[in-house]
Amino acid sequence: MKGFIDDVDSSIGLLDETAAFQDVIDHYIYEHTLNEKHSFFVSDLGKIVKKHNQWQNVVSHIKPFYTVKCNSSPIVLEIMAALGTGFSCTSKNEMTTVLELGISPETVIYSNPCKQASQIKYAAKVGVNVMTCDNESELRKIARNHQHAKLLLQISTEDLTGDEGNMRFGTTLKGCRHLLECAKELSVQVIGVKFHVSSSCKERQAYIHALSDARCVFDMAEELGFKMNTLDIGGGFTGSEFQLEEISLAMNTLLGIYFPEECGIQFIAEPGSYYVSSAFTLAVKIIAKKVVDYEEYLPSGDEQTNHDPAFLYYMNDGVYGSFASKLSENLKTMPAVHKKCKEEDPLFVSSLWGPSCDELDRIVDCCLLPELNVGDWIIFENMGAGSLNEQSTFNDSEQPPLYNIMSFSDWYEMQGAGITSDALTKSYIFVPSCLQQSEDDGFSSLA
Repeated sequence: MKGFIDDVDSSIGLLDETAAFQDVIDHYIYEHTLNEKHSFFVSDLGKIVKKHNQWQNVVSHIKPFYTVKCNSSPIVLEIMAALGTGFSCTSKNEMTTVLELGISPETVIYSNPCKQASQIKYAAKVGVNVMTCDNESELRKIARNHQHAKLLLQISTEDLTGDEGNMRFGTTLKGCRHLLECAKELSVQVIGVKFHVSSSCKERQAYIHALSDARCVFDMAEELGFKMNTLDIGGGFTGSEFQLEEISLAMNTLLGIYFPEECGIQFIAEPGSYYVSSAFTLAVKIIAKKVVDYEEYLPSGDEQTNHDPAFLYYMNDGVYGSFASKLSENLKTMPAVHKKCKEEDPLFVSSLWGPSCDELDRIVDCCLLPELNVGDWIIFENMGAGSLNEQSTFNDSEQPPLYNIMSFSDWYEMQGAGITSDALTKSYIFVPSCLQQSEDDGFSSLA
């Protein structure tokens, strides 16, 4: 369709005021159905800019270092660079990708807690000096391979979530003193402290404890002759303005007490999903369908009050593709059916699976949906985190394409705020009204 993006991943479609995001979804579902293509993503890049404005309004004193592993699509990195954020990288590939954007290595953190020696050497070669450390073995490895390293000691935080399944990194206060003594012996520079509070933690107390512990580490370091100047509060930001305000309220008073302005401490954080999760929508197609008895579907012991069938739907994307983050955490969004359904249409117990027929490839355990058919499409919102990196796909299928969209109002707002780059300026495509185009090109909405 004329005016729509064909060069995916790197171009931006600018929508006029009469076009809606849903029209774009409708168009690409029509195109992918017609050409029997794979699942696809559509991003509303204006939401990333809005998240940055929200960050600046609530916690402007904390500089964000975007977590590249969360979403490493080129257009996202271009926008984050234009916004002036730093970057938190966990691998050589991520560092290379960011530095090729013209980013200064001084604004890059090598934050992998378990680094390969070869990648530490690469960081030294390209001038990425700031990195995290939480144990003596890692410290000695860094000392051998990077003589200009500047370390952030990662301290463990109190787990108030009750989730014992989370993998935790960081050392204790006692461990910090030992690491500081080792760093002094090895002549390794220590410039600050990092902690991380999980996004699943709802307690302000976790931040209070972490800040108190960080202050203790700063005092230890001063006793040993280190001059530390950085406090990294890690990630764990959900994207909610309310959560951001709660974190700000929990920390502001203590930051003033423990780290007064005259100390010259730089406060940084490593948000990832905060910026990108809500900006990306994934569309997937039903490729197979199975009907089972409702009683057989229910787990043993559940009360059986319905004799309707239950449906198992298999989609053309799963945990070995765009839903990879489902292996480590629960899906944060429930699906929506794309086809138009009537209010009186019955709903059935349903589960959604990826194409691998693997027991791990279960995307949605249980939800209520109208009966679907093979070829119908399902929409997942909030899919920007952990879904667009280098990943394996089932049966060597192609990576889902990404179509990038921004409204004219968001584009002009970004330009007016001085948020721009040569790459972004050259990559936009004007998209006229989708509805008008639909009539001209014989396209009818499937919504």
